[in-house]
Amino acid sequence: MTVQTLAYYHRGLDGEMHERLGAGMILGASLLTARGIPAAGEYELRTSLAMLIMDRLGAGGSFTELQALDFHRGHVEMGHDGPAHLAISARRPLLRGLGVYHGKRGWGVSVEFDVKHGPVTAFGIIQRRDGRFALVASEGETVDGPHLQIGNTTSRVDFGRDPGEWTDDWSATGMSHHWALGTGHRAAELKALAHLLETEFIQI
Repeated sequence: MTVQTLAYYHRGLDGEMHERLGAGMILGASLLTARGIPAAGEYELRTSLAMLIMDRLGAGGSFTELQALDFHRGHVEMGHDGPAHLAISARRPLLRGLGVYHGKRGWGVSVEFDVKHGPVTAFGIIQRRDGRFALVASEGETVDGPHLQIGNTTSRVDFGRDPGEWTDDWSATGMSHHWALGTGHRAAELKALAHLLETEFIQI
């Protein structure tokens, strides 16, 4: 069986051709991801593999990073300006034009939504100094709350604990600043996969 993923990155310069082409990548990558071909930005190949695993588990799997911590409500706010897994959106996705990507050169169209409310799993793949890989997962619940209208796949996740402490523990695993967010509590399935792969499994 052949599986496909895509990880891409381009740093443009003064509106040259490749930068203009890159402006359309998020929309196309979101459409590919929804079709079971995960596409990850910022050349995050490990995250594209995490997205692929979540997709094959029926959990979707959107490209995700930390955005903010809401200590008042106890939520970890996470998402990205794409690529998104359109099948797990809580509502009809919105396309939002961005004059400037968030802190990066370039412009284009981004996909805005929040993941379906209910059980979710944050899942990523880390690599140890000796080259070994490990699977990292954390189960929570996506909940309602205010969202910035900035073209991101923003979700508010309640991990049932202080959001700062969760972030400390999640980061201490060595997780990169991107991972996959999918629907359902999937830790048991991911642990079984790690066992089959003879790979370390970490649950936060």
